[in-house]
Amino acid sequence: MPFPDSFLQELKLRSDITEIASSYVNLKRHGRNMVGLCPFHGEKTPSFNIYTENGSFYCFGCGAGGDVITFIMKIENLDYVEAVKFLAQRAGMEMPENTYDDSLSKLRMRIYEANREAARFFHATLLSQRGQSGLNYLRGRALSDRTIRHFGLGFADDDWNSLCNHLKNKGFSEYEIYSANLAFKRKNGNGIYDRFVNRVMFPIIDLRGNVIAFGGRIMTDEKPKYLNTSDTPVFKKSENLFSLNNAKSSGTRTLILCEGYMDVIALNQAGFTNAVATLGTALTNEQAVLMKRYADEVIICYDADGAGQKATARAIDILRNAGLPIKILTVPSGKDPDEFIRSKGDNGPAAFKLLIEKCGNDIEYRLMKLKENYNLNTTDGKVAFLNEAVKIVATIESPIERDVFASKLCAELEIDKNAFLEQISKVKRRDRRENIKKETRQIQAELNGQSDKINREHYKKPRSSSAEEALLVYLINNPDYANSISERVTPDKFSNSLIKRYYEYVLSKIKSGYEPLTSVSSDFNSDEVSYLYKLISTTIPAASTREAVEEYINVINEESNKLTSDKLADMSADDINDYIMKMKQNKK
Repeated sequence: MPFPDSFLQELKLRSDITEIASSYVNLKRHGRNMVGLCPFHGEKTPSFNIYTENGSFYCFGCGAGGDVITFIMKIENLDYVEAVKFLAQRAGMEMPENTYDDSLSKLRMRIYEANREAARFFHATLLSQRGQSGLNYLRGRALSDRTIRHFGLGFADDDWNSLCNHLKNKGFSEYEIYSANLAFKRKNGNGIYDRFVNRVMFPIIDLRGNVIAFGGRIMTDEKPKYLNTSDTPVFKKSENLFSLNNAKSSGTRTLILCEGYMDVIALNQAGFTNAVATLGTALTNEQAVLMKRYADEVIICYDADGAGQKATARAIDILRNAGLPIKILTVPSGKDPDEFIRSKGDNGPAAFKLLIEKCGNDIEYRLMKLKENYNLNTTDGKVAFLNEAVKIVATIESPIERDVFASKLCAELEIDKNAFLEQISKVKRRDRRENIKKETRQIQAELNGQSDKINREHYKKPRSSSAEEALLVYLINNPDYANSISERVTPDKFSNSLIKRYYEYVLSKIKSGYEPLTSVSSDFNSDEVSYLYKLISTTIPAASTREAVEEYINVINEESNKLTSDKLADMSADDINDYIMKMKQNKK
């Protein structure tokens, strides 16, 4: 059963979305609303809006929208029941008893508990005789016992049943262990066996201190070297970062982005607790957005090999799109951070700090890498380099910073600065034309419904759908008119199935004496919730007058009365003749 509407209505009244969102987003007042950079996608211009009057949010950039419950679900990666509990605890409200289905929340909780118990088991194994090879490996990487304890490092032995048997003895079912991705199912379907075998184990901990996943390094030459937990109900590798729980408490708004677990751990041991790493995948947009919540700058510190340089180039684009300033730290002699610090002995931390202080931004890095491809002592090489360098400098938004780089390059290569700046202007004009074309294609796709995955029916019957959408929004904003509207427009008059569902839902809430969108976050999926709040946020005030409503009602009834092939198949000959006579009379 769902939560009582009375409870949800009270919960929303006590949960000011502006106050709650302000702890995650830097908001500024814009008229009656609040705006800020969206916490759900990377952007440089604020498109995230908080509507203080109805307690909702909508982002015009990524389309995320909803109420305060939806916001907490998305920002904290919680399911619906967990988000309600989160807000109820914050508001000092008691949860209603035995009125809701919390099976998913219970499973998530059991997965958290299984992961925590697995982390304890792996750590105990590391310190036992069975974990000697793992302990030797970690100590060979110069990790102290304190660091090993701090990160909860462990070891999975070479017995394919050790963890499964341990967790079963602790009361966990095979389904719970498998759901946590701590085990595989046997091919014959009889039982499960350990996922991690003969590996040094790295627990992955979320921002609330929960163990949500593991990474494991093999002790042999087998592949893959690293094995990571696949996505589970509590973990998505594309949306999490290793050691962000430590970095957020480091006292700095700068993050050091590394390639792997060992680099992060070595940097932490050396005093750089603001280091994080991706989880066996290339950097994602979601991870960049996550970093932006806790950082004003990111230092990319990937390996100097070919793969590391490709990863650096990709990360630069993703972080720039997220609006994050970037610096690139290149470790000398092709070493990774862990190896570099160990090679310097006691001077390792000081030497690495000096590298941080000397590292340049991403423009300097890209120009430096570009120079490696050309012979600047020849005319052809110089021209080819400058033609590519122009494209890089043209991406700089700040005119002052752009001028600084132009002056530096022109002085270094002894060329006329005006000619270089003119070339930059040409590139920027070309990019503007390309952006206009791209935006035009996007608008055309939206008009044709190609990009609308939620409400494709709108584009099959645009006239009736538009009227139905506008009437729905008016009803949500003016619930006092529910009786008069519902008497003239019944749900069966709606041609758009999604809007019909919204309409029936809103009418039922209003007629029961509650706010129209009381429990919308539980009764519709996240995409449908966002689409509903998109309709609410994009409807212009002029479209919500009583005169406009009359037109919507007329259009809906008129379109509904049109004879369709489906209706025709169900009508008798007499019914069809009556319909034709009515149409003739209406035209007189």
